[in-house]
Amino acid sequence: FLTEQSDVWAQNAWDHVPPPEDQTEAISASLARQRVAPVPESDKEKYNSKPAKYWDNFYKTNADNFFRDRKWLHLEFPDLLAAAQSDAGDITICEIGCGAGNTAFPLLSANRNPKLTIRAFDYSSHAVKLVQANSLYHDPPVGSIQAAVWDLSCENSLPPGVAPGSVDIVVLVFVLSALHPDEWEKAVRNIHRMLRPGGVVLLRDYGRYDLTQLRFKSGRLLDDNFYIRGDKTRVYFFELAELHPSLLKPRVPYLPHPPFSIEQLGVDRRLLVNRKRQLKMYRVWVQGKFRKCPVD
Repeated sequence: FLTEQSDVWAQNAWDHVPPPEDQTEAISASLARQRVAPVPESDKEKYNSKPAKYWDNFYKTNADNFFRDRKWLHLEFPDLLAAAQSDAGDITICEIGCGAGNTAFPLLSANRNPKLTIRAFDYSSHAVKLVQANSLYHDPPVGSIQAAVWDLSCENSLPPGVAPGSVDIVVLVFVLSALHPDEWEKAVRNIHRMLRPGGVVLLRDYGRYDLTQLRFKSGRLLDDNFYIRGDKTRVYFFELAELHPSLLKPRVPYLPHPPFSIEQLGVDRRLLVNRKRQLKMYRVWVQGKFRKCPVD
């Protein structure tokens, strides 16, 4: 933890660092610049109608070399570590937005539970092919893994082979931010349906005014806090309060209210330092753990 500003250049990263006093001005200037030249209305439909196509292109270009394995997830979400213990019993983990398997395979490598099943889904068919091509997929040391193409935002849909109420843990890492805000409710409905009563959602995503949001240039703003990257994939930056209505109060009449209880919900702020260039970079993520409420 950074307690003295004079120590800021002593290491490359600091946890739980609040934004500087002049951050409000920097945020206002960045957002004003972005609003001057947003994505043209004529182009928005192109980006929003077939988002999986752009993720396919991303994974064709980057294969499995872009993202690092997320070994830190075991520290952030102890539920995953507990599920991998030898005596944990029958547990099904469903990773949505699995990409090239950067969450699933580290978990599978550390697994000691012969009754653990990992289900990995992505709406990019090329990402799923990368998962299926991994040697661990065909010969996991312990437990099992299955991957398939599935779109979380489809209306009233479950992944192939997943029965209602059969999943113990859903992992959502940088997934909701790739959806249009209008798609969140359908996504939450599908997640709620696949989880067993008492099952949990583990979520981590981009936070409002993260460094990457403030760095977007002209022609990238799709909607408020919603952007198109250079590779044409979409990203949203969350305010913490937005995760309450999207996971706790979806406007869906037949879901119980609340459908989930909050066990953890917070903002993770980190200061990254480039000591050579004397740069300070403020990163912001949101993280939560939600449990499906039992039906009375």
